[in-house]
Amino acid sequence: MRTKLVWNISQGDQMFSKTTRSAIRMLTHLGKRGAPDPVSPRVLAEELGESPSYLTKVARDLVKSGILKSHRGVSGGVVIGREPRSITLLAIAQACQGEILADFCEGESHPTEVCAFHQACAELHGVIVSILCKWTLAHFIERPQPVGVVNDRIPCWLKPVSYVGSFDGSSGVSNASGEG
Repeated sequence: MRTKLVWNISQGDQMFSKTTRSAIRMLTHLGKRGAPDPVSPRVLAEELGESPSYLTKVARDLVKSGILKSHRGVSGGVVIGREPRSITLLAIAQACQGEILADFCEGESHPTEVCAFHQACAELHGVIVSILCKWTLAHFIERPQPVGVVNDRIPCWLKPVSYVGSFDGSSGVSNASGEG
C-alpha cells in the first residue's frame, strides 16, 4: 500500500491519523505494562478507553508490520515484537498510514532537476523522515506524560491511563498488591 502522509488540518491540526495516535498509545501502554504475557486488544481497548473493534484493527496493522507479535489461543493477545529502541515513529506511522511519499514534478527523478517548490518539498520530506526516525517507542515508554505544567488547551493524547494495579514509576506496573 503506497499512500501519502497527509497533514490533516481539517481534524484539529493533527499531523498523524487517529489510527497512528491509537497505535502509539497502545504500544506505549504495552511497554509501560512491562509484562511479557500477551494482552488481548479488547483488554487494551478497555484500559485505553478505545473501541475494541478499532483497536483490534490497529493491532492487526502493527502485527503485519512486525511491530507487534500476535499469540493465538485462550491466553492469546499481542506483545511488542521488537526492542522498543528499534521501533521508530516512522515505522509506526507507516504501518498505520502507509509509506511517506514526496511529490515531485512529473517525469523528474532527482530533486535538483525539479522546480524550486518541489525541491523545497523534497527537503521538507527529508527532514520529516529524519525526525520520525530519531524518535522511538522507547522514548514514549520512558516519558509518557508531560513533565511540569502543560497548557490544558491542547490535551496530551499520550496522557497516562488507569494501569492495572499500582504504577511503580519505572518501565512497568506493579501487581495489584502494590509490590513491584
